[in-house]
Amino acid sequence: MTPPLLWHIGVSHYSEKVRWALAWKGIEHERREPPPPVHMGLALWWSKGETKTFPVLELDGERILDSTEIIAALEARWPEPPLYPEHPADRRLALDLEDYFDENLGPAVRLFGWHHLRRDPELLGKVTEKNLPGPVRNFAPARSGINAFASTFANMRFKVADPADEQEARRVILAGVDRIEQELGGGEHLVGDAFSVADLTACSLLYPLVLPPEGPSGIEGVPSTAQDFSKELKARPFFGWVERTFAKYRKPVREPAAA
Repeated sequence: MTPPLLWHIGVSHYSEKVRWALAWKGIEHERREPPPPVHMGLALWWSKGETKTFPVLELDGERILDSTEIIAALEARWPEPPLYPEHPADRRLALDLEDYFDENLGPAVRLFGWHHLRRDPELLGKVTEKNLPGPVRNFAPARSGINAFASTFANMRFKVADPADEQEARRVILAGVDRIEQELGGGEHLVGDAFSVADLTACSLLYPLVLPPEGPSGIEGVPSTAQDFSKELKARPFFGWVERTFAKYRKPVREPAAA
């Protein structure tokens, strides 16, 4: 059987969501990581214009172009260990939380992160350089140009420059944090007494704000202009929960070589 092939972006929190699901289920797979904006063209081509986002999973001859649909396909093909709770009410809650985090928390974290990365040239340079393909990384003119490209591309793609939008992203993030802490109620899991897609999604989408050691390594620190909000978040109970969940449940699978 041909192993699954994951098309992903290294620093993407939605890609991390799928990588974690693959690791949780111990699924050997291959990976491809085309640079932006090449990935957008591929996604548009494969989806016949319906989407321009990654991740994309090739599984059993089919391309699946949404992180939620990818996890559903993995759950159907490899049901153990499960990510969906067995009890119908718990399963419904877990899927509702997954959708809530995907539609609200994920975009807000992305906007907030890129807004502040663009205002911290030193950190932006480290992030972009670390995520360049090897041959480009060693070519100085490309390194200097890619920083400006990354900043411009992020704003064109996600509209991250407006301070009013940054303030709205903060509000949405804090609302998501409130929801997480409410659902946890001081416990270990968002739904029931076992790790589920709800925990995985929340932690994956929040990793750029928490930066746990087990998460992606493409972001090396907090932008200088976001330090105040970072301190506010670290004081909240959810922050330690994300760190503990990564440490306990983000088990590595054989990491394929990036191509």
